[in-house]
Amino acid sequence: MSRDLDLWAYAKGVTLDFSRPGKPTDNAFIEAFNGRFRAECLNQHWFLTLADAREKMEDWRRDYNEVRPHGAIGNKVPISLMKSGGATSPPP
Repeated sequence: MSRDLDLWAYAKGVTLDFSRPGKPTDNAFIEAFNGRFRAECLNQHWFLTLADAREKMEDWRRDYNEVRPHGAIGNKVPISLMKSGGATSPPP
């Protein structure tokens, strides 16, 4: 599998840059998101079919992006940044 990824990346001109083993702080934002997604979605549901999993994950994604305020962006709902045209980055 990793050889296929290497070949695909080479053919597409993509440089692969992996996090260092044991260093989740290399990408703290995605690690925090992964933890939230696991705790709030994956651990909360039984997925009976692939369609059921897609539906439940889509419901969670919509809530996460369209309903819940996020402290990292001034307690705004992420979708509001898209609507206003004002994309921002989280504070350092």
